[in-house]
Amino acid sequence: MKNIVLIVLLVFSINLTAQPAGRQMMGNKITGIVIESSSNKPLEFANIVLYKTDDSTQVTGTVTNKEGFFELQRVRPGSYYLTISFIGFDDITLDDIQITRGNSVDLGTLKLELTAYGTNDVVVEGERSPISYEIDRKVINVSEQYTASSGSAVEVLENVPSVTVDIEGNVSLRGSSNFTVLIDGRPTILDANDALQQTPASAIENIEIITNPSAKYNPEGTAGIINIVMKKNKNLGVSSVLELDGGLNDKYGAQGLFDIKNDNLEFTFGLDYNDRIFEMDNSERSITTFQGTTTTINSIGLSNRGRNSFGLRGSFTWLIDEQNSITLGGRYGNGDSKSNSNSTTTEDNNLGSAIKYSNLTRRNRENNGYNFYSTYKLEISKGHELTAEAYYSKRDGDERNVTEAIDANNIVTEGFITTEGGPGENIRLKTDYVLPLNQDNKIEAGVQSEINNSTDLIGFFEYNTATTNYDFKQQFSNDTRYRRNIHSIYSIYRGQFGALGYQAGLRAELTDRKIELLTNPQEFSLQRWDYFPTLHLSYKFDNDNQIMGSYARRIDRPRGWYLEPFQTWTDQNNIRVGNPSLKPEYIDSYDLGFQTLWNEVVISLEGYYRVNHNKIERLRSVFSETVTLNTIENVGTDYSLGTEMMFNFDIIEGWNVNLLGNVYNYRIEGKINNRDFSRESFNWTSRLNNIIKLAENTSLQINGMYNSPTVSSQGRREGFFMINLAVRQTFFEKALTATLQVRNVLDSARWESISEGTNFYSYRDASMEAPIIMLNLKYNFNNFKQERNRNGGDNDGGGMGVEDDF
Repeated sequence: MKNIVLIVLLVFSINLTAQPAGRQMMGNKITGIVIESSSNKPLEFANIVLYKTDDSTQVTGTVTNKEGFFELQRVRPGSYYLTISFIGFDDITLDDIQITRGNSVDLGTLKLELTAYGTNDVVVEGERSPISYEIDRKVINVSEQYTASSGSAVEVLENVPSVTVDIEGNVSLRGSSNFTVLIDGRPTILDANDALQQTPASAIENIEIITNPSAKYNPEGTAGIINIVMKKNKNLGVSSVLELDGGLNDKYGAQGLFDIKNDNLEFTFGLDYNDRIFEMDNSERSITTFQGTTTTINSIGLSNRGRNSFGLRGSFTWLIDEQNSITLGGRYGNGDSKSNSNSTTTEDNNLGSAIKYSNLTRRNRENNGYNFYSTYKLEISKGHELTAEAYYSKRDGDERNVTEAIDANNIVTEGFITTEGGPGENIRLKTDYVLPLNQDNKIEAGVQSEINNSTDLIGFFEYNTATTNYDFKQQFSNDTRYRRNIHSIYSIYRGQFGALGYQAGLRAELTDRKIELLTNPQEFSLQRWDYFPTLHLSYKFDNDNQIMGSYARRIDRPRGWYLEPFQTWTDQNNIRVGNPSLKPEYIDSYDLGFQTLWNEVVISLEGYYRVNHNKIERLRSVFSETVTLNTIENVGTDYSLGTEMMFNFDIIEGWNVNLLGNVYNYRIEGKINNRDFSRESFNWTSRLNNIIKLAENTSLQINGMYNSPTVSSQGRREGFFMINLAVRQTFFEKALTATLQVRNVLDSARWESISEGTNFYSYRDASMEAPIIMLNLKYNFNNFKQERNRNGGDNDGGGMGVEDDF
């Protein structure tokens, strides 16, 4: 801890004694601020070019910073005109700018309008691109994802090339399921996939995908950060928006957002409710060999998966004066996920034994929790800021799995119940400081302490055929207490040299971890320093061409149960055992991107290379004739080398096409059971999104997606494709919006996977319900208009790892 204090004092003493450079530069200046007219939000990276009036010679140029501010220095006396441009917006030209000796010009606030296209009888307003690219992130505009408006954040991410979603709604980012989810730049009380599945798409303004976050963010997660930015109102006064969802086969939802705002105060309150059930067809086959006996189990049947969630959120912001502001906020959430399956199972072996029975499985997981945060911001001068935040969250979850085998006489012959749950809490204290040295250069630094405590309570019960009751089995029931504290410090230097932008940072983290086994007393402790450098570069060739590159070192810590060294039954055919010697994964991630505008086509190309050291994999082996053992090991290293592509263009006026693709090579190599292995696959995904303006108030969206086959250390997943469509109609000057969605139109969403190893083979095939039909109704009261926040949530706060990662 002394080391942290010394580093903090050193960094802040350097920052606070640094004097802003460039304040006394000689010569005349032209300054201004560029904003988006529809939201009054600043536009970063808008192009500013100054020309001589007499011969149109280009004199100088720059791009706007994060606050939309620009400054042209050392402008000689003369007559000039200035152009401002940004992709997707109308250019503006300011004529007759006169510079005399000793005279600087402030052009004030300049507004850019979205591009509009005129037709004979209707004006089609330019749509925001479904996906836009910034220096360190991709921004998905949720309002342009009609096919996901009645779904969750998961349905939105299905339209992103770097994301794959399986039939059960589990998300992978660039092939990895290890990533961090933030909501408005803050951690969530839920794990990553639960947070995405329980956040309604209609409550989201945009989703940011940050694959190489700067040193300001927590380095947790192999693939990076997914930041969900919730909707906010920009109008003064009282306004609100209400939404209702309904669909076939028991799918319902409702959301509301209410806002009161004046010049100094704002109060926001939101609520959401969702109750959805999805049906699937399943078939499974497993073959195991144990002590000379080969057993084959075939199962076929139906299952359904449901989610019921309720959430409340609120915030209060007080602008005390021009320099000081305070924000208080919080959220309460309750979620219940259920899955039920009824399958016919046959079990036979090479000794001639054969039985047939019905297999009933009921899984229920409840999560509830809340969080509170308070933020204080001091703006010492323009761009010179100090921000302090305190965050607290508490959650409690209970999971119950029941598996029963029922014979032809409807008698239970075998049954198991497993329970798992326990409370957890998280405290985070952080301070961020920004010191501008001049318009183009600044230093950022900060400190953070994060405290995590949780308890995992595991129970196991076995059916007693004599008493027809379930008996508690102490030998398979265990209680575990976890503590993980992380103290961190970071510093970033950001600058601009002509058309070259650069940002270099370093983050240091001290991990203090302790795991206590309470049932059979044991302790496992760890203290470790880790260092995470980051680098971001960008170069602007001209108004329409830009290249960006970045590097980040990241970490993926093992989840709590990965470290539990005892046997836990998850169902009648599976046992898991953790590994307290498990090492964290360390990731080296490189990105290189290029953006251009060519013949009215927006083109974005992004190459990436990721090396994952100490790769953590779940391994399967034979435990007994009908039981599989699931363990966790560091198996070696995996490599991902790929390219993401986006082409956005209009085929004709009113028909916009967004074509996206991700092509990558995946290779994993290492040791399993002291045997070398190496597996490799060529993977690709594609997305085709069409938005067609049928009339002034009517739009049609058709989306297609394909995910290719891929491999893991012990298996393979087959590819699948899906087509979704939606029709959107607005009424009453766009106060009321109705959207009809049809998902999985061709009944093609299918999840097929194979896993195999020494003495075992497993196959699974699952098909999603089709078609899924939903209707969404949205009504704006008092002209509620959401903020177009280009740069994230209220607070560009640091990322946060999933709370049960250790």
